[in-house]
Amino acid sequence: MKNISGEHFLVIMAICVGVICALAAVALKASVHWIQHYLQYEVDFPYHTSLYFIFPGIGILLTVILVQRVLNGKLGRGISPILFNISRKRSRIERHKTWSHLATSALTAGFGGSAGLEAPIVVTGSAIGSNIGQLLRLNYRERTLLLGCGAAAGIAAVFNCPIAGVIFALEVLLDGFTIPAFIPLLVAAATSTVVSRTLYSGQLFYLISDEWNLASIPFYILLGTLGGVLSAYMTRTTLFIESSFKKSKRVYFKVLLGGLLLGGLTFLIPPLYGEGYSTLQQLFNGNGLTLFHNSIFKMNEVPSWAILLMVALIVFLKVVAASLTIGSGGNGGIFAPSLFTGGVLGFGVAYGVNLLNWVYLPISNFVAAGMAAILSGVVHAPLTAIFLIAEITGGYSLFIPLMIVSSSAFFISRVFEPYSVYTTRLAKKGVWSKQNKDYAILRSMRLKTYLRKTVECFHPEMELKVVLPIIASSHHDIFPVIDEDNFLLGTLQIDDLKNFFLDSELSYKKLVKSEMKNANMVIQINDSMTVVIDLFEQSNSNELPVADGGKYVGMISKSDALAGYRNKLIKQSKELS
Repeated sequence: MKNISGEHFLVIMAICVGVICALAAVALKASVHWIQHYLQYEVDFPYHTSLYFIFPGIGILLTVILVQRVLNGKLGRGISPILFNISRKRSRIERHKTWSHLATSALTAGFGGSAGLEAPIVVTGSAIGSNIGQLLRLNYRERTLLLGCGAAAGIAAVFNCPIAGVIFALEVLLDGFTIPAFIPLLVAAATSTVVSRTLYSGQLFYLISDEWNLASIPFYILLGTLGGVLSAYMTRTTLFIESSFKKSKRVYFKVLLGGLLLGGLTFLIPPLYGEGYSTLQQLFNGNGLTLFHNSIFKMNEVPSWAILLMVALIVFLKVVAASLTIGSGGNGGIFAPSLFTGGVLGFGVAYGVNLLNWVYLPISNFVAAGMAAILSGVVHAPLTAIFLIAEITGGYSLFIPLMIVSSSAFFISRVFEPYSVYTTRLAKKGVWSKQNKDYAILRSMRLKTYLRKTVECFHPEMELKVVLPIIASSHHDIFPVIDEDNFLLGTLQIDDLKNFFLDSELSYKKLVKSEMKNANMVIQINDSMTVVIDLFEQSNSNELPVADGGKYVGMISKSDALAGYRNKLIKQSKELS
């Protein structure tokens, strides 16, 4: 740190993060595949199909036991907590997340939980980057960049797709970062991919794509439109089911309920079991009969209408299965369910159109395009969707169709859901706003830094003739009125007291409470600076009181907040340049 420049030091740290994240990703993939192989092929049971009903619940139960006994019930599932850490905790992530998401997601997914490994590895990689940054006492922006390097490395290692990993980090986590941030991200993702391929080789999907033609463009637009609507459905269903489970405090009752419902779904529709990537590979090959593999509805000859019916069921129920998995206590993400749902949707569109003999649609192309559509619509990351699908399938010739479906799904899903599945809850709490550089800077600011505790406070029974000289010698415009227990009752505003300054006789025997106004605009101590600026705009005031549970804690001025923003902007323009 003393002998090399900051930029070179970050590159070295990015290499370290990439290596560690690759090892974590390989350990996660290997453990999940070992558990799945053992349960599906080594367990000897006469009625093996019935185990689809049992295994997912066992995995969720083991996950919950680990979380309750070792982590005291605190895990923080999905990528939303990482966004919260960036916004409100200055990119400081708990140390246990460097391993806890690996263990819990391995149990959940290994036993057939209908969720993906991508969110857990992103959390793990982000935690690795954040904790290395904390250990080296890096500043907020550098620590955030290493956090992003960990996320990029995690995605790159899981999918063997370094470009998509970098774009994911920039699109989802690092809004507001500029071009120089690319270098550490690229280095981390490339390092992670090399290590992952060395230790755990293999392509996730093998796609033999056909050349796309102009006649198929209307159907890609149709697929993108359906993908956008389905993405909004998936986002709302995910949030509704997970929120419903959160209302109950009975941990093991949720495990029982979720395990039974999930087991019933996977028993009736086996493709809902696990991530579903093996099913997707069969769909790439045009094998629609794979949707009935291990199913109790398996027939010697499956009619076309039955395949389309199964497609519809899977498309609408995969998100239910994933939400039940996570809501009842399992750990995983919506990333893999989005890819799976999109692949099945793309297969259904191509298969159905081909039955009509209007035009021939290459099924493998539409499976890949469907994956990109749903991922773009659910995560609100169209560039990530395009490059991820191109990289993991090798279908680089499909860039134009991928661009069409990803952009269509993104814009249509935004009509119904302005925020992604990761940011909707945060937006409702005022922690997140539509991504742009201004809000990225505001989210990095802490309200307590700009809090003024020296503003004069008055009690409602004080006489105005005593208060006026104090106000006259002050530089503030608004003064809090509090009771004996420090609860905020209202405010005195200097503009309302002008007549008393001009004619002091008016203040004779008048009390503060007679001129006090209700404090309609009060900032809470835990509000983000984005909320603070919005309240300033609504109130058209230069100062506002800050409270904690109703008790007055200080004042904040608009000029201080804007000066802090300006200083942050200047500082960030100098860093990493």
